[in-house]
Amino acid sequence: MPLAKGDYILLEYTVVAKDDGKVVETTLEGVAREAGIYRPEEIYNPRLVILGETPLWETVENALLSIDEGQEFEVEVPPEKAYGVRDPNKVKIVSIREFHRHGVVPRVDDVVEYEGQRARVVSISGGRVVLDFNHPLAGKTFIVRGRVVKKLITNEEKAAALLKLYLPKVSEEKIGTSLESGVITVTLPAEVLLYERIGNVLLQYASEISNKFDVKKIKFVTEVELKI
Repeated sequence: MPLAKGDYILLEYTVVAKDDGKVVETTLEGVAREAGIYRPEEIYNPRLVILGETPLWETVENALLSIDEGQEFEVEVPPEKAYGVRDPNKVKIVSIREFHRHGVVPRVDDVVEYEGQRARVVSISGGRVVLDFNHPLAGKTFIVRGRVVKKLITNEEKAAALLKLYLPKVSEEKIGTSLESGVITVTLPAEVLLYERIGNVLLQYASEISNKFDVKKIKFVTEVELKI
């Protein structure tokens, strides 16, 4: 049975620019390394997607709504459905003095802020700076390949997956969730006690849980293993 809006799924995917075959984004570490875009700070795992809620390109969401758990998909996403068509009116020429006035020395390919908007420096010549306010990927067509790794069924699974959005560096094996009599109990490892502003993070998570599930209370249990 195909997926439906409201379903929680774990999705792995890779986005490739059609014109040059360059990988733009991926959830797969091996693909990122091979493409030369691997970043050590990035978490390479299937992403939580709530269909109808998580922002997705329309073409990708429609593809997901026609398949089920374990199935793969591949779609082509045109510019107007992705980052938009390039607009020549968004390319402007400004005096380099405008930057020097604020102590900024622009360089080609820098992303700068000008009049409250971000732009890429295309060229610098004769005291003039050409700025492109289009999205860097505007005008490109993309190929998106992916697979629905898992469809989350229970509220415990969903609560654990949502927590990973707030604590992405905590291993799944160290997180426990249980639901009984309207109370969700979340077990966390001791390492979270060292996280900056962890109290605010957990309060935000609790607020989201209360909006998504019919629960009366959420309890956080932090386990500290003692050496005897």
